[in-house]
Amino acid sequence: MTSSKDEVSVMAEATQQVILVPVDFESASLKAIEKAKELAARTGAEVVLMHVYQLPVYTYPGLEPTLMPGFHTEVSVAAARALEQLAAQSGGLRSVLREGDPASEILATAEEVKPTLIVMGTHGRKGMAHMFLGSVAEKVIRKADAPVLTVRTPESNP
Repeated sequence: MTSSKDEVSVMAEATQQVILVPVDFESASLKAIEKAKELAARTGAEVVLMHVYQLPVYTYPGLEPTLMPGFHTEVSVAAARALEQLAAQSGGLRSVLREGDPASEILATAEEVKPTLIVMGTHGRKGMAHMFLGSVAEKVIRKADAPVLTVRTPESNP
């Protein structure tokens, strides 16, 4: 079940312990869900999945940045469907869908939900790939009020 911002705020008030799990559908975030579920089983916390999607915008001199009609809706519907399916497959977990910069939206959701822990996958990029692509996990670790546990898959280890 995908929640709006108002529902997320009510959810945060209704539960005492929440583990927020941002997902990108890659193997590291799927492993993070399993780790969060293990921790929740021990602590009685609720696991809440979240996904942030970004629409690509290209700008060039003389070109107005525009999207094809219906593209935003298609991407939003596809993201919601994928997140709802993952939440159902993970045991009927709650889910939150946001659009925007992933790190910023994860931090904003954490402000609203007030999780006791954020569990997220990381790709473990290093060197030039890390420099150019940045790290959502690193930004969340540096700015989140809640502790952040990062999870990598064996194939992402150096």
